[in-house]
Amino acid sequence: MKIACLSDIHGNAVALDAVLEDVKRQNVDKIVVLGDIAYRGPEPARAIDLVRSQNAEVIKGNADEWVVRGVKSGEVPDKALELMQTEQAWVKDQLSEDQLQYLANLPTEISLSVDGITIHGFHATPNSLFDAVLPDQSDNVLLDTLTKAKEADLYLYGHIHKSYERTIDGKTIMNLGSIGLPFDGIPKASYAIADIHHGQVETSHVRVPYDIEKVCKQYEDYDYPNIKMMQQIIRSGKN
Repeated sequence: MKIACLSDIHGNAVALDAVLEDVKRQNVDKIVVLGDIAYRGPEPARAIDLVRSQNAEVIKGNADEWVVRGVKSGEVPDKALELMQTEQAWVKDQLSEDQLQYLANLPTEISLSVDGITIHGFHATPNSLFDAVLPDQSDNVLLDTLTKAKEADLYLYGHIHKSYERTIDGKTIMNLGSIGLPFDGIPKASYAIADIHHGQVETSHVRVPYDIEKVCKQYEDYDYPNIKMMQQIIRSGKN
């Protein structure tokens, strides 16, 4: 079974279009989405509709939680709070009640068992939508933070927008990067593939180009409240 693993779309439906075209070309059998579907992009509603059209297994990210109930003090730096609350209000206004309920009702983890390989997927950590576990953490921190909640062969997460893979004590940990807002300096949509056959799993990261300038123009056309900063991130692939 070939599984496409997606995360952190952030309302960038143009990037998601490109990824879904690539996923189709890869002839995958299953799609999983690890959250952060709508917030901070110019097309939040279309991003949600695209995800819902894929018959994918989807879980909630912190930004999905924010869209539904707002950004709270202490969850982001104080200097960014007011702006992020303004962005949240803009995104929420673009969505229908049905779309908001969809985000609100998403589960917070995915567990799969395929041909003897077990997979545990979550947005940030098994116990939090918000905690950031970065690629340079020690082996012990990665194991303690990401693998203790459930036994698995492969652990998948998103949230940090930086793709990487580490194998520690027989456990493989993959961050999927971000489809809509990569932070690793590569301004291309990022996702991962897990290809499982006969009790073996082969993993890979995929980077997909898309029309960056079209998305930058959308921020202007749709009067997004934080145009310049979002355009800079889209163009540079850096936060």
